[in-house]
Amino acid sequence: MQGVPFDRPVRFVYFDLDDTLLDHHYAEHRALEALHADPDQPFGGHGFEAVHVAYRAINPLIWKAYAAGDLDKIGAKVGRFRRLLEELSLPTGVDAQLADRYLDHYSRFWRPVPGALDAFHAIAERWPVGILTNGFVEIQQAKLRQYPDLSERSAAVVISEEVGVLKPHPDLFAEAARRAGTAPEHILYVGDSMHSDVEGGLGAGWQVAWFSASEHDHPDVRSFSDWNQLVSQIPG
Repeated sequence: MQGVPFDRPVRFVYFDLDDTLLDHHYAEHRALEALHADPDQPFGGHGFEAVHVAYRAINPLIWKAYAAGDLDKIGAKVGRFRRLLEELSLPTGVDAQLADRYLDHYSRFWRPVPGALDAFHAIAERWPVGILTNGFVEIQQAKLRQYPDLSERSAAVVISEEVGVLKPHPDLFAEAARRAGTAPEHILYVGDSMHSDVEGGLGAGWQVAWFSASEHDHPDVRSFSDWNQLVSQIPG
């Protein structure tokens, strides 16, 4: 692990879900591939790579607008495909159907991040654990039903839509701390996103372990790429 050491005892460990415990980027990529391969797909002569690049550029902007309250839930789910079709100069009349078909494909490709679930269970043997995730309730709950050990072992599961704000909003972290029944300084948050997880956790007064494929130095946080490193270095 790199970065500053953990400097306070840990009494509760929260985990992010997407791209921390479960491989969202893989499922997203495979779902877009399947959508592009559908016999009646609306992408015309645009190859998969063009569709993929455009979607990856648009989706964060849609989530940012959703987090700011500029889009409602349907506007976010459907709007990303409307924007995608517009970006590709294609008719937008099928955006709602496209959004539903994407989510159907997406649910077929959920898989764990290598090493993450073993680490989750090892940590759960020593500390109370929980899940703190952005996302739509029905999608995140479906993932937890597919991997029931995650919710069964969790003392708290906090999904942003249920609270009404998204990470890194401090109200979401405050609600998660309340449900954990633990002072913020004794909560450790494990996540992959610098903005949502690292900045959100630090802003809430939590300790943070940043899951990063290439370990980056950060003045205020420990980073790791090997889950075994994390398990061995959390202070009791």
